[in-house]
Amino acid sequence: MKIRIKGNSLRYRLTKRDVQHFTKHGYIEETIDFGSQTLTYALEQHNLNILMATFDGNKIILLMPATMATEWELTERVGFEGFYDDLFLLIEKDFKCLDNVAEDQSDNYPNPLLKS
Repeated sequence: MKIRIKGNSLRYRLTKRDVQHFTKHGYIEETIDFGSQTLTYALEQHNLNILMATFDGNKIILLMPATMATEWELTERVGFEGFYDDLFLLIEKDFKCLDNVAEDQSDNYPNPLLKS
């Protein structure tokens, strides 16, 4: 799972295994170690019908409705977006990059822009 923060927006990208784990367990997290502190970012299912986010104690949690999570896993839908107060939230499947990159992309979704 990747996180991107820019201005007042928060975006998560998940690989195939991340999406499978999340829909099965309802929760997934990653931790970044800064030496003396850590930052944890997580995606958690909840029963409300909107995307939400919280930040507390060095932990960002993006909350996704369980109905969205099910649709996301079972369809080709790329992701979901919305506003929580003034914060823009985006959750999407992580596609393989069109250009060469050093990171392992074997678990990413096929990029729809690649010609078959």
